[in-house]
Amino acid sequence: MDPHLLRTFVAVARCGSFSEAARELGYTQSAVSQHIAALESDLGAVLLQRRPVSPTGVGVRLLEHAGPLLLRLDAARADIARLTAAPAAARIVIGVSPLALTPQLTRTLADIRRRQPLWEMTVRVVTREVITRQVATAALDIGLVDGVAAPNDPLNLPDVGQLTTMAVTEQRPAVALPAQHPLAGRTGLRLVDLADARWIDAPDTAIPLAQLRSASGTDGFRPSLRYEGTDVRGLLALTAAGHGLALLPQPTIEGIPGINAVLVSAPRLVHRTEVLHSNAADGPPSLLAAALRRAAG
Repeated sequence: MDPHLLRTFVAVARCGSFSEAARELGYTQSAVSQHIAALESDLGAVLLQRRPVSPTGVGVRLLEHAGPLLLRLDAARADIARLTAAPAAARIVIGVSPLALTPQLTRTLADIRRRQPLWEMTVRVVTREVITRQVATAALDIGLVDGVAAPNDPLNLPDVGQLTTMAVTEQRPAVALPAQHPLAGRTGLRLVDLADARWIDAPDTAIPLAQLRSASGTDGFRPSLRYEGTDVRGLLALTAAGHGLALLPQPTIEGIPGINAVLVSAPRLVHRTEVLHSNAADGPPSLLAAALRRAAG
């Protein structure tokens, strides 16, 4: 299967238009049509309905495979580039999910900068999914990504290539409740007992509700409001106003006016932050990753 044809198919399916995909890819519309025809001939199946343009059932299944396949190809290209590139200036781009940049890690970064004053660092706050993908494709040199897991278990991250991961912090997760909430005075709460509560769906900021459903073994945790963004304080302001609950690491919640942090007593979970970098990373990125690991130890 020719990856160029596959990329064209993904673009057409996403745009819902041959002409829009042609503009995006820099091809003529005729070339896009030829790509799709060649891919359909190779697979022996119709992948796109033409009017309106949308994937067929077979096309939908191919799209499920296409994203991971193309990402692994991009990751392989990035790994080879890392291994063969000439030494570059010490510029490091660090991708951080909103809950990953803890006070401990910021102090570690400050210490590294004092010891390496010529390093040029950029910290970019992005979503968890973006971090994993962009570290694999070399858009980021290092990633700091967070999530919940059982104690001592690694995060369940997408398989995007040869990445090294290492835990750098583990904290207790807690439910953020308005101070006047009937449960705000508890010392601990079971997640399953909150399955029918009002929750804020903040997948890029709080722990995603899908993870709460998986951890508690229930199909509850239905959102009363969706929050799109990476501003943790904005999310907590909504919680304080009574729009819904959110699960966050305990230190993130403590000290916020109008909010109480109640620890999760069951199931046993930790909020874990991991550092990610390519196995092929060398120079400042590998030194920075090693310093973060030492600080965690």
